[in-house]
Amino acid sequence: MEATGPNDGGAPTATNVHLSDHTAAHGWRRLLVETRRPSLIRDHRHAAWFVVATVCVGAFMGQLDASIVTLAFPTLQHQFAAPLGAVSWVGLTYLLVLVASVTAMGRLADMVGRKLLYTYGFAVFIAGSALCGLAPGLLALDGFRVLQAVGAAMLQANSVAIIALAVPRRSLGRAIGVQGAAQAVGLAIGPAVGGLLLAAGGWRLLFFINVPFGLVGLAAGLLFIPRSRDLAARVRFDWPGLLLFVPAVIAVTAAISLGNVAGWTSPAILGAAVLGVVLAAAFIRRERRTAAPMLDLRLFRNVSFSAGIASGLLSYLVMFGVLLVVPFFLERALGAGSGRTGLELAVMPVALGLVAPLSGRLADRLGPRPLTVAGMLIVAGTVAALALSHPGQPELVAGLALVGAGLGLFTPSNNSAIMAAAPREESGVASGVLNMTRGMGTALGLALTGMVFGLAASPARGFESALLFLAAVSAAAVLIASLRGGRRLAGATTAALRREGAPSRP
Repeated sequence: MEATGPNDGGAPTATNVHLSDHTAAHGWRRLLVETRRPSLIRDHRHAAWFVVATVCVGAFMGQLDASIVTLAFPTLQHQFAAPLGAVSWVGLTYLLVLVASVTAMGRLADMVGRKLLYTYGFAVFIAGSALCGLAPGLLALDGFRVLQAVGAAMLQANSVAIIALAVPRRSLGRAIGVQGAAQAVGLAIGPAVGGLLLAAGGWRLLFFINVPFGLVGLAAGLLFIPRSRDLAARVRFDWPGLLLFVPAVIAVTAAISLGNVAGWTSPAILGAAVLGVVLAAAFIRRERRTAAPMLDLRLFRNVSFSAGIASGLLSYLVMFGVLLVVPFFLERALGAGSGRTGLELAVMPVALGLVAPLSGRLADRLGPRPLTVAGMLIVAGTVAALALSHPGQPELVAGLALVGAGLGLFTPSNNSAIMAAAPREESGVASGVLNMTRGMGTALGLALTGMVFGLAASPARGFESALLFLAAVSAAAVLIASLRGGRRLAGATTAALRREGAPSRP
């Protein structure tokens, strides 16, 4: 059933009845209605930046949670008298569910409302976090991490999409740069915050800390995020596609993540990889033939979109590869303590956070290609120089700052270009794919860099080999990023809309 109603920006839009006006639903159905923003907020000249600030809360929480939970592994191992392999599933369960579900959440949001799923994402994440903090055992903790990951997927699938649709096109790069800075801050301060929380209240406090942040995000989402417009047609969700996609992504990600532990040639890893490839092939065949696919594969015909996704995945591989290998080198080869190692490692995300807003602003003026290519060139050159120069601690810290700056140049420009290349009614799917590549890149970075490092005879030799590998990956990202057109983001967005026949933004 369809109805026409005003969105909270005042322009009429055709949308599903449960998204049109709060008075159109009664009882529990009101829970499926996106609420209007107060007029004072809607008409404020900085209304778009209120939206960016709200999305930054979720971005900060996601990276903070990712970087502090791993600190609790030794404590959990002692608390539950469990082997490290069992404890590692606290992190792996979250990663697998998040990566597998974020694209589907984007597709669902494109149909039922991005504000709706984003605000409920906070609620689910809060519930999952609280239950994790109350978990009586390791198995229960893993189960509650699944719920937490579903909430995180609802947030991440809609974060960049909400910004892309709420911010004027001339400021899109700057806005996504600010969001990237919030992610970098969460990543940078995570180890320090995690250490303080562990000392103050134990591992349960690492999960409880999400509750107040989540409540702030939930309230801000209801107040500041506009109701959805430019939604995709409300059709039956592609459940067969989802049932193929989720196990395919889980199988591939698990094979990548566990390859170093179980052995890359072990039957379990090879079986998971083969299963993932077979299911992925079946999923692609399904999506090509169905009238309403979960993932519209035509998105990948756009060179800017495909190049952005591929180079973005490689950039995350490099980022988390560096974060993995540098602590081993600092502690084992240079004799640095864990406290100093954490502080020095934080230089990279801090530099990323400082450069990202500037990069976004420049991308709005220059287009994405100069900044994405320059950013990954800086990363490739710096990583190669560190590998070949046998650096001391001062040189290594300076190198980490340069790598962070290069990633800060690359990431906001790349993310902006990806969203500009996608039709507005599929922005949730595009945002979901973008965030899925972050998880896949993380898994690849940790697994492949760890494998290269582990094959070496000494930490110093492993450091050199791993960084040369990451330099080669960075160079590949440069080549892929150079395939993208160099138009300004506003022009790229307009062209994409015309190409897809989507209405221009009011």
